[in-house]
Amino acid sequence: MLSGLLINAENGTVSLASFDYEISARLQIPAEVSEEGTILVSGRLLADISRSLPSAPVDIETDGSKVTLTCRSSRFNLATMPVADYPELPALPETSGIVDGDAFAEAVSQVIIAASRDDTLPILTGVRMEIEDDQITLLSTDRYRLALRELNWRPATPGISTSALVKAKTLSEVAKTLGGAGDLSIALSENSELIGFESGGRRTTSLLVDGDYPKIRSLFPDNTPIHATVETSVLVEAVRRVSLVAERNTPVRLAFTQGQLALDAGTGEDAQASEVLEAALIGDDITVAFNPHYLSEGLNAFSSKYVRFSFTTPPKPAVLSAQDDLEGQDREDYRYLLMPVRLPNQ
Repeated sequence: MLSGLLINAENGTVSLASFDYEISARLQIPAEVSEEGTILVSGRLLADISRSLPSAPVDIETDGSKVTLTCRSSRFNLATMPVADYPELPALPETSGIVDGDAFAEAVSQVIIAASRDDTLPILTGVRMEIEDDQITLLSTDRYRLALRELNWRPATPGISTSALVKAKTLSEVAKTLGGAGDLSIALSENSELIGFESGGRRTTSLLVDGDYPKIRSLFPDNTPIHATVETSVLVEAVRRVSLVAERNTPVRLAFTQGQLALDAGTGEDAQASEVLEAALIGDDITVAFNPHYLSEGLNAFSSKYVRFSFTTPPKPAVLSAQDDLEGQDREDYRYLLMPVRLPNQ
């Protein structure tokens, strides 16, 4: 029953809705409605059919327990399911504030990379949203890396202070489907059990993840005496090339010295690779090693021309942040903390 898609036609609008007791989604689109009504059909089958159709008007007609879908010369007959057995979708909570959809989508894409994919640790599969007045902070971690992104929004209640833990998968879907439609409304229920998103005729609700999220903010170091800055796109490509010889669980080593960064991977009789890039270094020379996948994901999350690495000591976590020019200050609205792989001499 929950595999069904609820289609309702009334007042010149067709709404499509789905619900699995955890996440609900509803989309409204204009339509020419000759007869109002509601039907329930297989969501997966209807989605497959819709993807195969040309870009042309679609007619939907019902005949008893059957529904006919016609598009140009294509015609499909589908069985319907009992509408009365379908659960009622949860109501969207009252709007808590509005955020720019594109900015929210970018922020989500930058933090979900660090969320855990291990369902045995459900709390870490979520993204923590901390709301303080006109600022939202998104936080995620899988224990090997952390991501923090701050962005502004327009709260309905000035001075609001709250938090929510949302599944990273849910936030990712919201960003993809609702993020590009202008302003995005965020609604938090008073009992802190439900969050809702609405934009451009689309709405999604989701139950929040239950549990206490670890206090990961304190893991970002207060003082980092060593800073290295590299052109982002150049480093992304260099890491991609060098990583080709990095077998499973084999790190990529980065050696920062005055004016340059040397990358290498592979050891002994195995395949090896190395590359040297231009870099600006403030502080002592430093050599670190990282999981190449975690490093690449972090670097690809930056849209800035340069990325800055901030270090305390080689065995301690490094913090990546955005920088607009080689000698300027970094922007701290997005920070990606990465645990290093300990080298033999460290």
